[in-house]
Amino acid sequence: MICSTLRRVGHVHIYLVRKASGVSKGHHQQTVGSRPAASEFAARGASGNVLELLGKSYPQDNYSNLSRKVLSRVGRNLHNQQHHPLWLIKERVKEHFYQQYVGRFGTPLFSVYDDLSPVVTTWQNFDSLLIPADHPSRKKGDNYYVNGTHMLRAHTSAHQWDLLRAGLDAFLVVGDVYRRDQIDSQHYPVFHQLEGVRLFSKHELFTGIKDGESLQLFEQSSRSAYKQETHTMEATKLLEFDLKQTLTRLVTHLFGDAGAQDQIGWAFGLGLERLAMILYDIPDIRLFWSEDERFLKQFRVSDINQKVKFQPLSKYPAVINDISFWLPSENYTENDFYDLVRTIGGDLVEKVELIDKFEHPKTHKTSHCYRITYRHMERTLSQREVRRVHQAVQEAAVQLLGVEGRF
Repeated sequence: MICSTLRRVGHVHIYLVRKASGVSKGHHQQTVGSRPAASEFAARGASGNVLELLGKSYPQDNYSNLSRKVLSRVGRNLHNQQHHPLWLIKERVKEHFYQQYVGRFGTPLFSVYDDLSPVVTTWQNFDSLLIPADHPSRKKGDNYYVNGTHMLRAHTSAHQWDLLRAGLDAFLVVGDVYRRDQIDSQHYPVFHQLEGVRLFSKHELFTGIKDGESLQLFEQSSRSAYKQETHTMEATKLLEFDLKQTLTRLVTHLFGDAGAQDQIGWAFGLGLERLAMILYDIPDIRLFWSEDERFLKQFRVSDINQKVKFQPLSKYPAVINDISFWLPSENYTENDFYDLVRTIGGDLVEKVELIDKFEHPKTHKTSHCYRITYRHMERTLSQREVRRVHQAVQEAAVQLLGVEGRF
C-alpha cells in the first residue's frame, strides 16, 4: 500500500509517499433545438443492466451514477490530442523532466504513463492510498461510480500502487479525472492531472551529505500494515528540499523567472487546465472541449515552447434564468443538482449559483433558489431556445431529485 501525507500549495498537491511493507509485484454534440428528456440525465439503470465502457462490460447497481454527459467525455483524452493546449502543457512538462533528470545510462530517469484507463477499482482510488472507508471523499455525491466496485478515477494517484508495485521509483502519470462539482468557469466534471512520483533509497538520499552513512530514513519506532516508521528529520528535510527544487525548476521552465521497505519519496500533482488557463489566458474551462477551429488553430505551433496568448472568440451575451424548489426531506445534495443541470444543459451552462435559501417557519421545509447562466461559446442564444432547456431542467429536478417545484 501507499501511505500519503497531503499538503496543499495553491493548485499543487504535495505528498510524502512510501511503499509499505509486504508489497509484491465519443464526443457528444450539444443541441438546443429540441427539449432534452429527463430520462437522458443518467446512464444508470436498474440492477442487472450492463454498461459497455472502453471495450469492457460493467454490471450496474445502486451505486451507478454516471451521467450521459460525463460518459460522452470518456475516451476523448484531450491530453493526447496533438496541438491541443493540454497536450502542449503535457509535452512541455515531459521535455523538462527528460532533459533535467537523466539516469545512470543517459536515459530519462522519469517514465511517463499517459494512456492508463480512467476506469479503476474503488480499492485503487481509495484503499491503496489508505483513505478510510468512512472518509467523506468516497461519497457518491462527489464521485462518478460505474458500480459498487468500479469508478472513474478521481485522481491520477489511483495508479500509484500499481506502478510502485511494478518496481518503478520515478514516473509521471497524466490522465483525465472525474469529480462531481459546482459549475462555473473554473470547474468541470472532467479535468486533467499530471503527477510525479520519486522514491529514494538511503544511499541515493544521503549521498554527498557529510556523515551521510550514519543517517537513517526512519526513526526507531513501530511499523504496521497501515504505516511505516516515522521519517527522521534529516530525511524529511532532504525530501522537502528536493521536491521544492524540482517544482521550482518546473515552474521556471513553464512560466519563466516570473512508501517502500527501504525507500521514501515525494509526489506532486498538477491540474493541466489550471496551468493552461494561466499560461495561455484561457478564461473558461469549457473551451478545452471546443471543436471550434477558431480556438484550436491558435495552438498549432511548430515549437511546443512557443508563447501563445489566447485570442478570445466573440463574447456572446448570456441568458439568465432562475429556478426555485422545495428540497426533499432527505438524500438531496447540491452536486446532484449541478450534475443534472450539466447533463441537461451541457456546455451551454456557464454558471450555476445558489442565490437564496429559505426555511418555512411552519413546515420547516427548505427552499433553494439557483441562478443559471446560459451562454453559447460560439453563437448568440435566444431566450426561446434556452427556455426549452430550462424547462427540461425543472422537469428533471422534480422527476429525478424528488424536489417540489416553485416554478
